[in-house]
Amino acid sequence: MAIRNRTPFWQLQAFRIVLLQLTVSMLLAVVATLLGGVVGGYSAAVGASIAWLPNAWFIYKAFRYQGARSMPAIVQSFWSGLAGKMILTAVLFALAFIAVQPLSVVGLFAGFVLVQLTGAASLLIMKGF
Repeated sequence: MAIRNRTPFWQLQAFRIVLLQLTVSMLLAVVATLLGGVVGGYSAAVGASIAWLPNAWFIYKAFRYQGARSMPAIVQSFWSGLAGKMILTAVLFALAFIAVQPLSVVGLFAGFVLVQLTGAASLLIMKGF
């Protein structure tokens, strides 16, 4: 029988990574607005959101279960979280290109890449590099 993790989502250690990504997203949007104008700013914000929203979904799904008896549920939860993250990322990119006009493609991808790198760097820093 799978044992649900009773720790609230916002109290998970991995949630700090999402908060860091959200903070970097906001700072990046401000800097991009100052450097590239309004279009660059909201394009960077959209790209950053495309990065951190699927990560938040993955963390929510991946850490739902705990314990050795829950191993099948943990593996299934990780796979469904990963699949959902990939699908959500693709859908959000498609929506950005369809719905956001005018769009700075450089700003969009810069926001996405920088927020993804923030998540990877935070993992290295938390583990002591």
